[in-house]
Amino acid sequence: MTQLRTEINKVCCIGAGYVGGPTMAVIADRCPDIQITVVDMNEKRIAAWNSENLEELPIYEPGLDEVVTRARGRNLNFSTDVEEAISTADMVFISVNTPTKRKGLGSGQASDLRWVEACARQVAQCAKGHTIVVEKSTLPVRTAEVIEVILQSAQQPKTDPKDVRSFVVLSNPEFLAEGTAIRDLECPDRVLIGGEDSDAIESLASIYKQWVPEERILRTNLWSSELSKLTANAFLAQRISSINAVAALCEVTGADVREVARAIGSDSRIGQKFLSSGPGFGGSCFKKDILNLVYLCNHFGLPEVAKYWQDVVTLNDWQQHRIAKLVVKKLFGTVSGKRIALLGFAFKADTNDTRESPSINVAKDLLEEGAQLAIYDPRVIEKQICVDLQRQSSTSPEAKSDSSKSTLKEEGAWWPTKDVREAISGADAVVILTEWREFKHLNWIEIESKMRQPAWVFDTRAVVDPIAVKSAGLKLWRVGDGVA
Repeated sequence: MTQLRTEINKVCCIGAGYVGGPTMAVIADRCPDIQITVVDMNEKRIAAWNSENLEELPIYEPGLDEVVTRARGRNLNFSTDVEEAISTADMVFISVNTPTKRKGLGSGQASDLRWVEACARQVAQCAKGHTIVVEKSTLPVRTAEVIEVILQSAQQPKTDPKDVRSFVVLSNPEFLAEGTAIRDLECPDRVLIGGEDSDAIESLASIYKQWVPEERILRTNLWSSELSKLTANAFLAQRISSINAVAALCEVTGADVREVARAIGSDSRIGQKFLSSGPGFGGSCFKKDILNLVYLCNHFGLPEVAKYWQDVVTLNDWQQHRIAKLVVKKLFGTVSGKRIALLGFAFKADTNDTRESPSINVAKDLLEEGAQLAIYDPRVIEKQICVDLQRQSSTSPEAKSDSSKSTLKEEGAWWPTKDVREAISGADAVVILTEWREFKHLNWIEIESKMRQPAWVFDTRAVVDPIAVKSAGLKLWRVGDGVA
């Protein structure tokens, strides 16, 4: 490819969510000469991005507040004026949500591209001159064709000779892990740019070259780039489901999944990453992208391949329901009216994102069994838990001072708590579902004194010290070894 490029002075990003906000913040931080405007129709979200109180940023991500502080007001702006930002931009990133379709053709598997199509139409209407359009959202293969067709409609001869517009579409998928997104952006394993126009590709590459080594900037065609994103998430999710399947086997054979993971991870062909057993994968991408892959495989006549990837999702769901069943079984076959402390609701530590969180299925199953759930998460707000569980919170029942039993008001209820101490007071069991750092250093002797006996600890993340828990007089189940 020739090393030509169009000068990029102004960038617009449509979508101020988990991808658009942090990505543009880091680009603005590393490229102070480029003016970047992040736009979104959600006025509350934009107001939060513009808030002087950095605690009010709509996304919690370690290091994000520092990056925003350096760039905001200098060359990083957040606005609801979508048309203006598009009209002045040399490059437009599309970074909107692409959820799984809930009805119609491909329901439950295919991506809902309504927002991507809407963005393409708005760019076609508002852009001026030559504009490079970059797919940042996770999209199924050949979505670029849809965007190109819409944009081409705006390139037809106009009555005004000054109204000459042209477009090029590139694919630049994100490979961020929530909780480490800023680090991933500042020091990426790779930056992938897919396209057919070498000038446009080098224009985008020139931005990343400001801080990313040239050898880490990969160039492919459009279709390879789009498929690479789906495939990367599918492979990572497959490793999680695989190690969780092995964990279940370890529990019934006396093996320890951590020792097995260390042994196989020492093989350079396998490696150590994504071999931690737990309650299953969550987040906005893994399940959605695999189901999208399943849909594409079926669409192109590859049912055996589709079934393989569908089984990855099926086993993940099974793991989450299995954990809830284990809790019920260990608590004498019933949790009806019993108080259970759920520690962690985000799908992973260092984020406030609950999309597809394993905690949702575990909590719903326990509520269905009649449990009273005291839920604590340091970053997830009560309103979000209400949405995820599809039921309102209740008033916390009062625990007697001797913690021997609780005053139970209703079965199948939940309420938020401000800390671990409040959550475990009078509880029959503790279920750790998110690997927050504070859960690794709990005072189990103090916790035991506040729980109703006999009390259980269910550690789905293997973060506790088994000796400390059992020495405190508590019964313990850990994923992958089932020690009691």
